[in-house]
Amino acid sequence: MFFILAWFTMKFVWPPIVKALDERANKIADGLAAADKAKADLALAEKKVVEELRKARESAGDVRTSAEKQASQLIDEARAEASRIIAAAREAAEHEAGAATQRAKEALRDQVAHLAVAGAEKILRREIDAKVHAKLLANLKQELQ
Repeated sequence: MFFILAWFTMKFVWPPIVKALDERANKIADGLAAADKAKADLALAEKKVVEELRKARESAGDVRTSAEKQASQLIDEARAEASRIIAAAREAAEHEAGAATQRAKEALRDQVAHLAVAGAEKILRREIDAKVHAKLLANLKQELQ
């Protein structure tokens, strides 16, 4: 009976159990291989992330440096433009002041000439007398001041 039971178990029961155990072992081996592959992929992905972060930092540094240079250039251009405008304004003011001075001198000359002619006219209308001439010149002198 024992041998029949052993033979029956070996013939009909044992092969499905062995087959199930082999399939289970294959699934476990496949799972372990997939886990190892996933670990390798994760390590590769981490390396890529580190590299991309490094590149991004370098790029950000380059952008920052470029922006600083551009800002500095704009500031320098603005200062140069302001200096040019100030110089032009000073030149215009000096020119205007010179022109105003010139006009004032011309007006003063005209007034002096007019007064001289008026004084000479007064002198010629009166009789020739040294005291009267001196008095008229004194008056003319006061008018000029």
